[in-house]
Amino acid sequence: MVQELGGRDMVKDRSGAGDPVRTLELLWREPGQPAQAGRRGPRQGLSVDAVVRAATVLADEEGLTALTMRALAQRLGVTPMTVYTYVPGKAELLDLMLDDAYLHMERRPADQDEPWQIHVTRIAEDNRDLMLRHPWIADLAVTRPPLGPGVIGKYEYELAAFDGIGLTDTEMDAALTHLLGFVHANALAAADDADHNSRQSQEDWWAVSAPLLERTLDPDSYPLAGRVGTAVAGYHPGTIWTFGLQCVLDGLTHRLAARKRAAKDAR
Repeated sequence: MVQELGGRDMVKDRSGAGDPVRTLELLWREPGQPAQAGRRGPRQGLSVDAVVRAATVLADEEGLTALTMRALAQRLGVTPMTVYTYVPGKAELLDLMLDDAYLHMERRPADQDEPWQIHVTRIAEDNRDLMLRHPWIADLAVTRPPLGPGVIGKYEYELAAFDGIGLTDTEMDAALTHLLGFVHANALAAADDADHNSRQSQEDWWAVSAPLLERTLDPDSYPLAGRVGTAVAGYHPGTIWTFGLQCVLDGLTHRLAARKRAAKDAR
């Protein structure tokens, strides 16, 4: 199963940290079925789905650090104990949120005649878009992915892009992991860039930094750093995305071609 690791700074929130039995029961519940946990009965009009949706909106707006059971209860207009009636704790809630985000992720069917590179590119773009909509996903360490319908369905859909192109089953998983690792790193960089830009624009930062660098940076000591740094100063993050994704695709294409040549030579 694919593991998407990460998180800016020190990650405290991670998937798979809750009670595995209770988490699986909640993940595979009947649609709209309320959780029957604790001594109190479910509040009229509230459900696990409603709790997950409210938690997702809160995390989207304020980040994972702001997501507490108390803050969630305030948003829902209930007491914290009422929230615990539906979800045992934050650990289980995070698994439900991640699985729900994956469950509602767009799955664009592939044309059987299209090159596999196009399908893989689509997967990368869809995952990037998902993390841009829900930045907290990139901050969540997914060491043990929640094995719910969203995660399993996403995994099934994405593996299909690598099926039949010449990879073993293990390599298919490794290729998908490699791709999603690139997407995750790019999403973190984009989120950090957006966070910094909200406080200080790139133009303002360079306006302050450039004069100092010109006075202190010795071009004879750092010729490459000076030349390349000048070339990339202020360029768009999309450049990194396009180049990096092409490197991933080129690497897989080269590996498959080399395997075909080796098989042909062996005959």
